[in-house]
Amino acid sequence: MIVADILILLFGLVFLVKGSTSLVRASTGIAKRLGISDFVIGLTLVALGTSIPELASGIVASFQREGNLVIGNIVGANMANIALIVGIAALIAPLKTAETMLKRDGYIMLFATFLFYAFALNGTISQTEGVILLFLYLAYIAFLFEAKSKSKRHYQFKEFLRYFLGFGFLTALFRSTHIGRLPEREHPLEQPSTGTFLKNFLVFTISGIAIVFGANLAVGKAIAIADFLSVPTALVGILFALGTTLPEFSVSVAAARHGHSDIAIGNIIGSNITNIFLVIGVAASIFPLPVLKLTLFYAGPALIVLTALLLVFIKTKWEIRRNEGVILIALYALFLILMFL
Repeated sequence: MIVADILILLFGLVFLVKGSTSLVRASTGIAKRLGISDFVIGLTLVALGTSIPELASGIVASFQREGNLVIGNIVGANMANIALIVGIAALIAPLKTAETMLKRDGYIMLFATFLFYAFALNGTISQTEGVILLFLYLAYIAFLFEAKSKSKRHYQFKEFLRYFLGFGFLTALFRSTHIGRLPEREHPLEQPSTGTFLKNFLVFTISGIAIVFGANLAVGKAIAIADFLSVPTALVGILFALGTTLPEFSVSVAAARHGHSDIAIGNIIGSNITNIFLVIGVAASIFPLPVLKLTLFYAGPALIVLTALLLVFIKTKWEIRRNEGVILIALYALFLILMFL
């Protein structure tokens, strides 16, 4: 019984992850066909793509009133991103980092983590708090557009807070179709054929169905396994995250192998911000999310420590070295061992 549930869970994760990858590729093809710039595509579709498994499973779990699974999955995913994936990527090659990465996106990631924990302290993330997180995600996306379009280095964390509190992101989102658009070329590339568009649309549709099917299958079996083992669904969610973080793993490891440290680290930071602001925001907006003591007194503080430690490693000589990668992996292993004990 339990073996069959685990196998079906893995089967659902395959549909979820593969469907997410295909959906991003098809969406990118459709967006290019509609004349959207590469910058806009990279900032939205590709950045969001690695978090689709968490988003899909989070929505399904929220509708099934399994908020603990949502929280466990996101906390587990963010910890795996920082400690396991960055650790492995650093073992492949030292990861060069930059001051902008720390002072803007890194601090926003730390802020998102602290805010999530603050919202969780009363034992529930309410629908109002979910909406706040969603607005923060919209502000973050708009803020990146503003920073990129104006090419200003001083667009950092404190500017992001002013930007959000001043509601500047609403105006920016309204005119986002003009921001970041690439200039016309003298010899524009040939537009994709109608056949290519229809193919991408078909792949998009099938991928969407696969994601929904995989999310329903995986979430259902994760709940069944938690019931069989008589453990909190949040605990299963933390382990479940090892499957939903496969897109981040493949992107960051491939980037590290080819010497693209900015992509390897940026992918992780962007995914962690998206997981908290968007995924928890959407899930909590549907139904309030209960938070267990496991999260409040163990997993949540552990996530804060790992997030802060990553920022420290980013700043030390502006490089995440192999020995720091080993430390991150060891801490993740220690977290899992202590969690089961």
